[in-house]
Amino acid sequence: MIPASPISDVQTEAADWHSISIGDAVARLDSHLERGLSSAEAARRLWEHGPNTLQAAKATAWYTVLVRQFTDVLIFILMVAAVISLAVGEVTDAVVIAAILVLNGGLGFLQEWKAEQAIAALQRMLAPQAAVLRDGHEQNIEASNIVPGDVVLLDAGDRVPADLRLVQAPNLKVDESSLTGESVPVTKAVASVAAGTGLADRVSMVWMGTEVTDGRARGVVVATGMSTQFGRIARLTQTIGQEPTPLQRRLSVVGKQLGILAVSVSTIVVALGVLTGKPLLEMFLTGVSLAVAVVPEGLPAVVTITLALGIRAMVRRNALLRRLPAAETLGAASVICTDKTGTLTQNQMTLQQVWLPDQAITITGVGHDPTGLFEIDGQPVAPQDYPGLLAVLRSGLACNNARIHQDGDGWHPVGDPTETALVVAAYKAGLNTEPPGRVEREISFSSGRKRMTIIERRPDSLTAHVKGAPEVVLERSTRILDGAQERAMTGADRQRVEDAFRSMAGRGLRVLGLARSTLTDGGLPSDDEAESQLTFLGLVGLIDPPRPEVPEAVRLAYAAGIKIVMITGDSPETAAAIGRGIGLRIGRAVHGNDLAAMSDDDLRLALAQEALFARTTPEEKMRIVSLLQEKGDVVAMTGDGVNDAPALKKADIGIAMGIRGTDVAKGASDMVLLDDNFASIIGAVEEGRRQYDNIQKFVRYLLSSNMAELVAIFINIVLGGPLILLAVQILWMNLVTDGLTSVALGLEKPERGIMHRPPRPPGENILNRAGILTVLVIGTYMGLGTLWLFHHYLAGGYPVELAQTVAFTGLILMEKINVFNFRTLRSPLPLIGLWSNPWVLLAWTFAVGLQAAAVYLPFLQTALHTVPLGIKDWGLMLGAAVPVFIIVEGYKVARWWLSRDEEKHIT
Repeated sequence: MIPASPISDVQTEAADWHSISIGDAVARLDSHLERGLSSAEAARRLWEHGPNTLQAAKATAWYTVLVRQFTDVLIFILMVAAVISLAVGEVTDAVVIAAILVLNGGLGFLQEWKAEQAIAALQRMLAPQAAVLRDGHEQNIEASNIVPGDVVLLDAGDRVPADLRLVQAPNLKVDESSLTGESVPVTKAVASVAAGTGLADRVSMVWMGTEVTDGRARGVVVATGMSTQFGRIARLTQTIGQEPTPLQRRLSVVGKQLGILAVSVSTIVVALGVLTGKPLLEMFLTGVSLAVAVVPEGLPAVVTITLALGIRAMVRRNALLRRLPAAETLGAASVICTDKTGTLTQNQMTLQQVWLPDQAITITGVGHDPTGLFEIDGQPVAPQDYPGLLAVLRSGLACNNARIHQDGDGWHPVGDPTETALVVAAYKAGLNTEPPGRVEREISFSSGRKRMTIIERRPDSLTAHVKGAPEVVLERSTRILDGAQERAMTGADRQRVEDAFRSMAGRGLRVLGLARSTLTDGGLPSDDEAESQLTFLGLVGLIDPPRPEVPEAVRLAYAAGIKIVMITGDSPETAAAIGRGIGLRIGRAVHGNDLAAMSDDDLRLALAQEALFARTTPEEKMRIVSLLQEKGDVVAMTGDGVNDAPALKKADIGIAMGIRGTDVAKGASDMVLLDDNFASIIGAVEEGRRQYDNIQKFVRYLLSSNMAELVAIFINIVLGGPLILLAVQILWMNLVTDGLTSVALGLEKPERGIMHRPPRPPGENILNRAGILTVLVIGTYMGLGTLWLFHHYLAGGYPVELAQTVAFTGLILMEKINVFNFRTLRSPLPLIGLWSNPWVLLAWTFAVGLQAAAVYLPFLQTALHTVPLGIKDWGLMLGAAVPVFIIVEGYKVARWWLSRDEEKHIT
């Protein structure tokens, strides 16, 4: 029997590793910093704790995805109708229904056959190899074989293979953006930090899946596999189910209502017919016809086709949908939870301002291209005319480990984004043409020191260049460079520097102080000597600038009634300044540490006060989303990192970043933003609203047609007449002629003012009161018109076949005229223009042509039981159809005229 390990419970105690000393950590893990574990002990621990991998969620089988396409209520009704049609010998009807079922299911399957890959993506992100100490020797082993207590060696460029407590970390910086959302690499240290410190600030720890950008490190493994921070997020993501979208819920409601109506009406009619002495088989076929008339057979296919066509429109707006209904869900969004870096901003740290004791100089240009101007009060100046500016830029370039390089695709950074910005600014001043000095020593930045120093040797000098937190650099400075002259620093000088620092920080700039000291060439000084008696050079203000199109997008979002909640990994002060600069309504800033202590009521209050949230954990992001959803909001959530995956999946629509986003975030999302741009989200919201409007249009159009069929058939049966419409004729109308024009309605452009109205109420059905009234009024008129045509011909002594053909064709003409009523829901047709959607005109012409073929082509006459019609027949049918358009459009014109003052404000 394998003995119990002294560390059998350590992985459950991971919360405090950052706060204990190195010695305590090593003792608890029963490890050794110089020898590591023995091979035998490592094997035993591997057996006990399992491999250092993430448990994959069970993949969704392809047949499950396929079956899911046929679980809709409307689809089920169609299946029943097909079986009944086949059972009573109506083979044509059964074949047509089956074809529609296959088409709809195939389209949905092809679009949704992208199984969830979040956990698989997490596994791919793990380092396949890792350097560890085993048996006193450095070895490269499979990362999956790492166990708690292993001593891991890290170098720049390595991916961290497990959660580690650092024991050595010279110059170590780690990119944790995929886990914590922190926008810049984090400088690490070995000293313990206070218990309860937030994940992003646990500098004594490094986490599985993050990347080492600078320096080297040695750490002892404290957690592996599903016990790591990565694994915790993976487990959290697995627990979240996929909720149906608002559109799916609303269509399900419509389907259930129609199903109940179809069964009820058919049962009543069959019972009435049998009670009045009509043959049971005839009444059964009539009941089937009624059920077919009630259900819009083409609706599932039209919805699927419209959403599929909408995918192309979304791609043009830089949004790639992973699920068909995602666009409509985004259109219903009432809250967008967005991160800052790269979404609201350009994700290109830029040095924007240099403060000198005698001047403030602005630098233009954004990103890594060293092209830009130096300006004072908006007027260009030559940097060579300002010695103090050149001194700041030279020290920034010297005290630096980053670089930029150019290739055919432009300029690219290597290293820390802040240091890269300093390099770019120096290049803009032409300092890259000067020969570099030789670095004699680097005194690295740490969270305790808050400064970095490079001792540089040139042929005629030995200089210490210092950059760091302004207050730290200022404290160690005794002189100041004023213009071209160095002089002793006064109290007034210190106050001016502090005031400038606060002013720059208040504008959202990340501020660094720079200083230098000229050293005697009698050997290298100590660290303290190199960083004392400094000459203060100036301040630099850096910013990740907002995208230029974002302020207008924010304004449009508010005009559309959409609330914006910023959830960022950056500092609250910087995030608030950036947010207010682009027009966000920010009432307060909440740090992740404060959020953890908030009750749900306190958090609801913060959300009501337009709070932004900084340094949040995955659970806290999910909590924010959940509380918004409980309030009834439809929540869109953006994200790019592993830490965002649970909230992306929990939100009504998760939006992953296409450029910066991890595979994990993309796998958990409904939509991928191809350009990472917040403005593209608002464009996609408009597209989603357009698609939902168009779905409403063709749903109402289709149901008004079905209402007409129901009214005509039901009243005709009550009157005791022969069958007015055959089942195959109803299917022809519902699937062929109506289907074409319905798809064309799905291509209508956005209506005027679509982004100047609030989001739909979460509980609103596709058929609201206005929609139901519209369907009833128009459907009743068309049904009565069809009934009048049928009985007019019967009363005139014409054959039943001719009366049925006139009723069949007359109803189709009324439905085609009715299409133009539904091109807009709120405005008269002239306001959008008859030719604004040529697809409707093309579909209208084709549908009428098909009906003409149904009347005159022999094989269709046989299939649809029609006879040829004369000119007078067509004239009478058109006379009955035209009022459908005149009455509805007249009502729209009157309503628009009464509200025209309001319309003038809609652009």
